[in-house]
Amino acid sequence: MTKLTPVLSAHWDEKDSFTLEGYKRHGGYTASAKALKMEPDAIIQQVKDSGLRGRGGAGFPTGMKWGFIPQGDNKDHYLVVNADESEPGTCKDTPLLLANPHVLIEGMIIGSYAIRAKYAFIYIRGEVTHVVRRMQQAIEDAYKAGYLGKNIFGSGVDLELVLHVGAGAYICGEETALLDSLEGFRGQPRLRPPFPAIAGLYARPTVVNNVESIASVPSIISNGAEWFQSMGTEKSKGMTLYSLSGHVANPGQFEAPLGITLREILELAGGIRKGHQLKFWTPGGSSTPLFTVEHLDTPLDYEGVSAAGSMLGTKALQIFDETTCIVRAVLRWTEFYKHESCGKCTPCREGTWWLVQILKDLESGKGTEADLDKLIDLCDNIMGRSFCALADGAASPIVSSLKYFRSEYMDHLRNGGCPFDPHASTLFDKAGV
Repeated sequence: MTKLTPVLSAHWDEKDSFTLEGYKRHGGYTASAKALKMEPDAIIQQVKDSGLRGRGGAGFPTGMKWGFIPQGDNKDHYLVVNADESEPGTCKDTPLLLANPHVLIEGMIIGSYAIRAKYAFIYIRGEVTHVVRRMQQAIEDAYKAGYLGKNIFGSGVDLELVLHVGAGAYICGEETALLDSLEGFRGQPRLRPPFPAIAGLYARPTVVNNVESIASVPSIISNGAEWFQSMGTEKSKGMTLYSLSGHVANPGQFEAPLGITLREILELAGGIRKGHQLKFWTPGGSSTPLFTVEHLDTPLDYEGVSAAGSMLGTKALQIFDETTCIVRAVLRWTEFYKHESCGKCTPCREGTWWLVQILKDLESGKGTEADLDKLIDLCDNIMGRSFCALADGAASPIVSSLKYFRSEYMDHLRNGGCPFDPHASTLFDKAGV
């Protein structure tokens, strides 16, 4: 499987792809007009039948998530799109919104109608100012065209859409922390249950979806569930955006069916940068366990990556060649998670601090071999014991790096510093090793 399947990215190369006219030229907003003539439950069933799974990391079936919203409860329902993309290596939602913001708006119209929501929100990362401006303009144009507001498409359905700009907290990418932030509180994860489907935004039934998940819906409504099922694998259906970055010849976004391998994507991208070879890579961003060259042919779908010992996550393929120090890379990631910990729970607040201290010692060659076992012990006490998955994400690259590159950690101790540091006084090449 080496064929790309451009759907979301089909027209990114057109200079006006982000405009209302550019979007409508390729059938934009026909899916939402079609959906508004269907029964809401029929839309949910079609999304279920398609096999669409959440593209934000967990891979939970989107249609099933919509179906959890109680009906006939006489309460306001809300649809919230999580556009707070901020994990190191993850970079698919930002270019999608920059090149085609209207596909998200159309997906939100369909999703809101399906779950009987009259209010929808986009929570977007504040640092991406250019994307915020483009998204705001797209929303404004959709209101002027009658696609948002009162009596959209002349259907009698109302939908108000709000773009909320976050303040740069990574923790707000966690859905319940995002909801707290939307309500005006400090962004910290909630204890569950109750789940958002029962008591989410303003204690009302709420669906929280990733940008790519919602953006995939219009094509499903237009082309049908069977069309979507024709791509991907048995349990991981459809096309998705793979974000390739790092030491490769041509990094970028590759929209392909789920189940493609890294070897195939690298062939499309021109391979590892000239004169170098693959050392390690992440299948789903910095919070997923690392892979090595041995995993080049692992199917990049939810089941295949899980069976190999990692998670597909956001499909952020960060590629590192042999010039990269694994200890330094893991330290930088861990410093990020320490900084972004909201501090609500002790395992994460204290654990990430200690992980950084130990990794700093190891990276500078000041630690001991016992520190390696201490790292594993700390990770065991952090993982699964926090309010959200941030702590698990901080521990995953550490545990996997020790699994595959324990000898490199030992090299730092024997060398009295990082053997990859060109300024170190006791480099291996100088010692003849």
